[in-house]
Amino acid sequence: MPSLKDQVAAALSKITMPGTGKDIVAAGAVSDIYEKDGKVMLSISVPADKAARFEPIRAAAETAVKSIPGVVKATVALTAEVAPGSAAPKAPAHGHAHAAPAKNGIPGVKSIIAVASGKGGVGKSTTAVNFALALAARGLAVGILDADIYGPSVPRLMGLSGEKPEVNEDRTLVPLENYGIKVMSIGFLVDEETPMIWRAPMAVSALTQMLRESAWGDLDVLVVDMPPGTGDVQLTMAQQVPLTGAVIVSTPQDLALLDARRGVAMFQKVEVPVLGIVENMAYFVCPNCGTHHDIFGHGGAAQEARRIGVPFLGEVPLEMRIRETSDAGLPVVATEPTGPHAESYLAIAGRVLDTLAGKPERAAPRIVIE
Repeated sequence: MPSLKDQVAAALSKITMPGTGKDIVAAGAVSDIYEKDGKVMLSISVPADKAARFEPIRAAAETAVKSIPGVVKATVALTAEVAPGSAAPKAPAHGHAHAAPAKNGIPGVKSIIAVASGKGGVGKSTTAVNFALALAARGLAVGILDADIYGPSVPRLMGLSGEKPEVNEDRTLVPLENYGIKVMSIGFLVDEETPMIWRAPMAVSALTQMLRESAWGDLDVLVVDMPPGTGDVQLTMAQQVPLTGAVIVSTPQDLALLDARRGVAMFQKVEVPVLGIVENMAYFVCPNCGTHHDIFGHGGAAQEARRIGVPFLGEVPLEMRIRETSDAGLPVVATEPTGPHAESYLAIAGRVLDTLAGKPERAAPRIVIE
């Protein structure tokens, strides 16, 4: 019996590529076909100046793949090839090559908060997970979406590595749960060591599917762990999703703050409120002598927040215990909720909620875990 990939290729070979007289497979327009547990993803390369005409081809390909027995989900994106020296087209919405749709909300989700950073390596995902858990500790119904398609780390941080989501009777992905919050990530659908060698439209399409075709249920807050930087995925989320606001994570040194500044500017340009800046790895306290060390400098994020007029949400130390619990899938807010490190994240969550409620900033919020 042919493999599922072969069946997909056979189904696609019945679709003609306009202007070539060949099918889309023979014309070389189909990317590598990714298949895992019945979930199929692929992209179709089309001329940038004619991309709008190819939406029916994309839709026909997706329908053909979905009709194959054994296929649970099918995601087909258009990749617009740009000729050298020509202007790049605007990023397509959900992989489609037409005008971006309105910011439609997610049914049952009251607020969506993006946790972002201008560069990688600043502890954004660790912050996002503990921030989500801190919101849940305040009695809110919380979910977290791992939007870092190329480097998903939330499954490991949440102690869910190797787990797979189920598909319900509506053929919708059911988020996994741990520590009382719902979790969805591309990391559940691919092996941990598999590189995601996807062009931006395909990554955007996969992210949009996880966001809008997951059974989130009723949530007070959906936290989105954004990929680092200010590329297509971040722009698509900001333009197409009604984000309540964004939290920017940075370390104290000037280089990281320079990138954080770009992240703030991007959200401001697309009219997404910046809820504030978190200074991660703010300082290190020697466990042997108790000496305070500002390894990456200190106070840079607070100063930057004041300079650009956004709230400073607080600082989190560079602490071995946070690293150990994160690697083990035992985030400190869930497993050590009364400890000093959890207190940092709980204070940050409290300040964000106060900002959303229109309350003035508090110098030292007192968080009570019920």
